[in-house]
Amino acid sequence: MFLTYQEALQGFIRKRVSNQADAEDLSQQVLLKVHRHCETLPQVRNVRAWLYEITRHVVHDFYRARQRETSLPEEIELVAPSLGEDPIHELAHCVGPLLNLLPEAYAEPLRLSDLEGIPQQEIAKRLGLSLSGAKSRIQRGREKLKAAFLECCHLELDRQGRLISAEIRSGCQALQQCQR
Repeated sequence: MFLTYQEALQGFIRKRVSNQADAEDLSQQVLLKVHRHCETLPQVRNVRAWLYEITRHVVHDFYRARQRETSLPEEIELVAPSLGEDPIHELAHCVGPLLNLLPEAYAEPLRLSDLEGIPQQEIAKRLGLSLSGAKSRIQRGREKLKAAFLECCHLELDRQGRLISAEIRSGCQALQQCQR
């Protein structure tokens, strides 16, 4: 059935899409949609009109997706974080000053756990806490450290949550020493 109208549908697509490769891709998408919806075929009165309707929708979806894309001018420099080329390593030097801003009850367990790599059981023994108490303080310390980072830094993350740039805010005296 599709093969009967394939040539006409491809011509229909080529009139609306200038790039030959895109036109071929759209033709394949039409074929896939027809295959997915072939169970509704007995209800279709005019197969030709049905195929053209599917093709029109595929072409429309193609242009709608293209409309969302934005291209950057060639002269824009893409990598310019204010803390250097590797913002994670640059910000690592700022953890100490920010930890000093936290209350000692949260800063010390967090320092031992995350910076020195000491197991939480050992931290609990050293600080005279229960294991759950040590875990709780480490978690609260992480939350407070995150709040301090967000207060003192403008962090830019990608869709996966990875740090791509960071800038120390001008009002944060604790981190002024971290800047170059």
